[in-house]
Amino acid sequence: MLAERLGLTPYSQPLRLAGFQAFSDTVCSGRRRILKPPSNVKTPAQYIASLPADRAKTIATVRALVNKHIPRGYDECLVWGTIGWTIPLSRYPDTYNKQPICYVALSSQKNYCSLYLMGAFWSASQLEQLKAAFKAAGKKLDMGKCCVHFESPDDLPLEAIGKLISAISSEKWIEIYEQSRLMTKAGQARMAKQGAPSASKVAALPRRSAARRRVGRRRVCPP
Repeated sequence: MLAERLGLTPYSQPLRLAGFQAFSDTVCSGRRRILKPPSNVKTPAQYIASLPADRAKTIATVRALVNKHIPRGYDECLVWGTIGWTIPLSRYPDTYNKQPICYVALSSQKNYCSLYLMGAFWSASQLEQLKAAFKAAGKKLDMGKCCVHFESPDDLPLEAIGKLISAISSEKWIEIYEQSRLMTKAGQARMAKQGAPSASKVAALPRRSAARRRVGRRRVCPP
């Protein structure tokens, strides 16, 4: 199964494109805490320049880390009022919300900064590596749906995070996204037209009990 081959977590049942929607949901739910950039801010450099000096230095440091390790094929841009590294629409325009597919994002919020690591949300292996890196460095992991909260770069195991970011190519990220879309109603309908098992046939298969489903889910902490 493709989901298992990609190392997707049991929680990552993309009935609502869960992992990809988590980023926009988290940002939208935290907009009161985000230092929304002025309307004339159009680039990551302008975003950083619009921040208070101490916060600008923090965001610039983590931005440099991401740019050092981000694989080819991702574009740095402003997305949802944050600095994001995405699959550009010019390369992959057919997204569920008409926005570029986000892989990593970075934002300045009222009381802290947030680094959005979508790979750690989707991949059980990446999540465990992230937890282990914080533990090995003696640092506390403060994580919401798909975001790591921090006040200073010193709060983060930077090199370990860099390795996690470098681990998923843009091609693989598109593959993960397409796998999530196939599991939506629209994706099931498209598969049925192509002769794949219909959604009704899939639904007719034996289901796990509610208790077993609860055991299989990973708890998502609020941002």
